[in-house]
Amino acid sequence: MGATSTKSTAGAPAQTPPRRARDGRRAARLVPWGVLVLWLAVLALAGPMAGGLAGDQQNRAVDYLPASAGSTRAAVLQDALPGGEATELLVVYHRDGGLTAADRARAAGQMADVAKAHRLTGAGQPRGVPSQDGSTLMYPVASTEPGQDDAAVEAFVEDVRAVAAGGDGLTVQVGGPGAVGTDMKEVYSSLDGPLLYTTVAVVAVLLVLIYRSPLLWLLPLLVAGVADATAMAAVHGLHRAFDITVTGQSQGVMTILVFGAGTDYALLLVSRYREELRRVPRPYDAMRAALRGCGPAVLASSATVAAGLLCLLAADLNSSRGMGPIAAVGVLCALAAMTTLLPALLVLLGRRVFWPLVPVHGGEPPVRRGLFTSMGGLVARRPLAVLAGGAVLLGALAVGAVGLPGSLRNDDAFTSAPESVAAMRTLARADSDGGAQPITVMAPAGRAAEVAAAARTTEGVTAVERGRSGGGWTELSVTARAVPDSAGEAATVEALRAELDGRYGTYVGGPGAQQLDLADTSARDRLLVVPLVLLSVLLVLVALLRSIVAPLLLVAAVIAVWGASLGIGGLMFGPLFGFGGTDPGLPLLSFVFLVALGVDYGIFLMHRMREESLAGAAPAAAALTALRTTGGVIASAGLVLAATFSVLLAMPLVSLVELGFVIAVGVLLDTFLVRTCLVTSASLLLGRRVWWPGRLGRPAPHPGNSPTP
Repeated sequence: MGATSTKSTAGAPAQTPPRRARDGRRAARLVPWGVLVLWLAVLALAGPMAGGLAGDQQNRAVDYLPASAGSTRAAVLQDALPGGEATELLVVYHRDGGLTAADRARAAGQMADVAKAHRLTGAGQPRGVPSQDGSTLMYPVASTEPGQDDAAVEAFVEDVRAVAAGGDGLTVQVGGPGAVGTDMKEVYSSLDGPLLYTTVAVVAVLLVLIYRSPLLWLLPLLVAGVADATAMAAVHGLHRAFDITVTGQSQGVMTILVFGAGTDYALLLVSRYREELRRVPRPYDAMRAALRGCGPAVLASSATVAAGLLCLLAADLNSSRGMGPIAAVGVLCALAAMTTLLPALLVLLGRRVFWPLVPVHGGEPPVRRGLFTSMGGLVARRPLAVLAGGAVLLGALAVGAVGLPGSLRNDDAFTSAPESVAAMRTLARADSDGGAQPITVMAPAGRAAEVAAAARTTEGVTAVERGRSGGGWTELSVTARAVPDSAGEAATVEALRAELDGRYGTYVGGPGAQQLDLADTSARDRLLVVPLVLLSVLLVLVALLRSIVAPLLLVAAVIAVWGASLGIGGLMFGPLFGFGGTDPGLPLLSFVFLVALGVDYGIFLMHRMREESLAGAAPAAAALTALRTTGGVIASAGLVLAATFSVLLAMPLVSLVELGFVIAVGVLLDTFLVRTCLVTSASLLLGRRVWWPGRLGRPAPHPGNSPTP
């Protein structure tokens, strides 16, 4: 009995470790499979919804503008008039050396055919407006027949293009707002496939070079694809629920972010997981240790990006306000997939996923004097000189921002001009006597005659025609002397607003007015959103690093990167790329992305530096160890992110090319100059003060025992 009791008592403790081991093995088997099944269910639900996002896009200039803008109010009132929204086209006939009588007769006949086939606004057949040099004849064509149905508008534009045909030296081009909108929609709809395929190809090549494994590179790419589909479904749901503005630009940037930021998180996780596999025997336990080690940095990184992007909700511009939640959803979906699905796949595949460079338990990592060890030595020897030299270089580059071209015009929006833009350029070269793009004035019906009389006396106006009336409003079509998208047309719009809006309660709209409102709204948004982004990013960094000095250092660094990147853009856009303007939203969007994404790498570096300091390393040793251990990962992540944004350089829209260029250049500057040299040198100079006022910022109790670099 006693022996039995003793055996039972003595044996009880010995059974505990095997039971825990069995529980651990069971979790190692079940948890990864459970995560995989959960994501398969998510993908099954997200797949059908993701396909609907392309149909949610709104790419007209008026869709970008806030409801309070004068041109938006004019467009809304126009839509409410009898017949609804009018699709306005300009049919341009041109012959070098001058149009012949046969050309004019041909043009008149074709316009008569258009008038018979469609219900046009105005009285009878469109009237031709000749250029002063006789080489060009322009016919304004407008119809309320298509309404707001995109397919009907596209069909109307294509039908007019089919009827208005040239030949024998006569060039016929269909332009105007309706044609520009149709061409813009076609360009955006054609971006989705090439943008995704190119991004995937670029990331795949870089991952193969980084991992040097026939299998490992595929996992982050596969997981990023799942995250992208999930993000598209989530954004489609947000659009249906809250009517957020979805544009081709925001959808494209979201895909870039999912693959770029997601791959960054994967690189950091896989690097830490590889370290833990040499220390821990089981992949499941190694992954848990890796997630504990780099999880806070990845979470803080994604939180910083999401917080910065969500500040765009304060923007007045619909396109910018919609970009915020759309891009934030992409980042959060990438975070969720890379911290759950990717670890599950890595654990299920085990160590063999790293073949041929399989990390062995108990083995030592290969010892190499790498680039970042050498750079750390250079920075440690002359930190002040490195910091001063880098700051001067960034400041000099930032000066180039004064060379940024003016606001982007409609006919400069494409890298390769479609027919609608070519038509506007033909008119500009021909020096036509205005009339190419009427300015719309919506006047109170009871005062329409007074408004028309006042508009006729406004500087830059050549004619005013009365159009439709309804709902207490009358439409006036104002012909400007200046050609469309010119400084002269902008001056005429501003003169009309100054003369009419306050006195008569009118709204001035049309494409020219929309471009002015885009520029003005973008400028106001910068004043509001930029401080919000800085504050939100700073708060996240303070919470993570338990310091005020380190977050201020990181924020100052990313601001310097943004200024230098815009400066390089100013030096390149006009002389090298030949761009005639800068997208009004470029400064704000590039600031938000570069600050949010640039702080990512600062978090990776400073979080590791803090870990080393908490382990007892002296400030200099902690800074150099952090640079040596994270430098390769940060460099790889920076190259991937810059490469993904560089995909936008191949797109046919100037706004996308400019955004991709500035962000790619900024990420490279941040990765190889600011993060590696300037932040590290500043940390060396500040010593423990970099962690002020936290516990690590206090003087060491035994400074004589502190390790030296």
